[in-house]
Amino acid sequence: MKRINEYKKLFSVEKDIELKELKNTYRGLVKQWHPDKFLEGDAKKEEAELKSRQIIDGYHFLVSIAPETKAANLEEYTKLTNESGILDFQHKGLLLEVTFLDGSTYEYFGVPKTIYVKLINSPKQYRFAKRSIFNSYIYRKSKKTLQEA
Repeated sequence: MKRINEYKKLFSVEKDIELKELKNTYRGLVKQWHPDKFLEGDAKKEEAELKSRQIIDGYHFLVSIAPETKAANLEEYTKLTNESGILDFQHKGLLLEVTFLDGSTYEYFGVPKTIYVKLINSPKQYRFAKRSIFNSYIYRKSKKTLQEA
């Protein structure tokens, strides 16, 4: 959740993320912080390089959790969470990362340790996740399907 709030603050997003507004803000920030605007050796150039990377990361992150993006991918996500089992999962802080049997990985934000412990101890982890996690927390697809070797 900290990451979401940090990026929302960077892009001045108050409530819901609107892709059109986000894109306009992104363009403005990129113009303002583009490293090529500063001369070589200028102290601001290093800051601009870091800030521009943060802007790009933040933009892609916010696009991935935007309601429009989720709506566009809802059919695929629903099929995945209804038909594919869980291959692996990890919890760190309030972030739960779930890898499905098809190889795709999703991040769920704001998942407390108590829910994670219940998931671990559940005799039917997939069923528990379907009922208590998949549609209860902000999520995003974080990694593409694993490629076969």
